[in-house]
Amino acid sequence: METIVLDNIPFTVTVEALAEKLKVRSKERFAAEAEKLVGEARALARPKAIYRVVYVGDRGDDWVLAAGVELKSKVLRVNLDGLHRCFPFVVTCGTELDKWAASFTGMYERFCADAVCELALRSAVTAMEKDLNWRFEIGHSAMMNPGSLPDWPLDEQNKVFHLLGDPRQAIGVTLTDSYLMIPVKSLSGIRFATENDYKNCMLCPREDCPGRKAPYDQKMTERYK
Repeated sequence: METIVLDNIPFTVTVEALAEKLKVRSKERFAAEAEKLVGEARALARPKAIYRVVYVGDRGDDWVLAAGVELKSKVLRVNLDGLHRCFPFVVTCGTELDKWAASFTGMYERFCADAVCELALRSAVTAMEKDLNWRFEIGHSAMMNPGSLPDWPLDEQNKVFHLLGDPRQAIGVTLTDSYLMIPVKSLSGIRFATENDYKNCMLCPREDCPGRKAPYDQKMTERYK
């Protein structure tokens, strides 16, 4: 099946949403300073997503074939047990917001602009999940992202891009020689149906991670050994 591109994702950031993201206490003072930034972001923002369905083939102990591409991860292989399809994807805040954020020289403005880009990325993820459920009715699902766990290193990101054809042409996301994405506020991975409430963070014992979305789960870790 051809890739599905979402390039008309609505993004209606507000001063209130930005203040909540930044955990601002004095919202009245913040509002006066942030209104201009939010207005510019609304006018420029074009978050985007690309994904497709691929079929799962042969599997080994720590690898699985997706559309003929070997994805090397024991955790991913276990997560795809019993499934015949999965969904590689790339989502992004968009090159428009990325260039806008990079134009600021002041630390405060750049801090705010970075948070706006993060909110735009979140809107792209939500839009992709909604569209995926509408088209494929996968129900409850989870995702894995290259580089989020030692079991699936960052260089596997190249394979996700390969499965999607040309994300650069479709949504403006490029992959550097060190496998980092530009715009930085982009996310790639594999989405899959599951009955479990899986999150990558559950398998990571690092305690001081600012981006943690779920507590470390020792029992779940045992499942993937």
